[in-house]
Amino acid sequence: MSAEVLGISGSPIKNSNTDRLVEVILNASSLKSEFVKLSRINVRPCFACKQCVPDNICKVKDDFQALAEKIKTARALVIGGYSPYGQIDGFTKSLLERFWSFRHRTNLLKGKLCATVLTGVDPRAMDAINRSLAAEIRDYENMELVGQLSVQGNVPCLYCGEGDTCEMSGVKMMLGPDAKTADFGYTRVEDQEDVWKEAMRIGGLIGERIKADHHG
Repeated sequence: MSAEVLGISGSPIKNSNTDRLVEVILNASSLKSEFVKLSRINVRPCFACKQCVPDNICKVKDDFQALAEKIKTARALVIGGYSPYGQIDGFTKSLLERFWSFRHRTNLLKGKLCATVLTGVDPRAMDAINRSLAAEIRDYENMELVGQLSVQGNVPCLYCGEGDTCEMSGVKMMLGPDAKTADFGYTRVEDQEDVWKEAMRIGGLIGERIKADHHG
């Protein structure tokens, strides 16, 4: 049986905050689910070749074709990404570009439930990215956006080993010229109670909606 709820994370970090919150939503749905980490497969950007126009099937030869089948059969998607340089990460961006193949003549994602998870350190950038994600999901793909979660992440310079001496240090840029990496601990999503509770609520809502459709 195919997964009814498919979670996809664009975070390349092993067991990241993004990964863990996506999985919380999957588990809270109480439905058969699957988690896919984009950094472990090969999904390239859209080549704008338009070969998907006749049949909604992308012809770029990578791992998207197998993922596309899982996306089409899932009743709900949970898409997680992060925000380097104030933009959506490259893994998630490539995935969203490839959604174009679902949209010709027959909109294959129409009516599918979708939730997003975004991790970052700049609230203004995250707000802008969330608005962009909402526009693609609702206006372009015609999916139903059931929730968006924003997770406070970590400046990579806190644990790269050079954060106190690098002249380009994000620690000093974002936290002040006298900031030291030792003054700041790792921010875990589990400690962000409101976000965690909302993830549980969204997962439960997805589960309820899909179960209700089964019995409708």
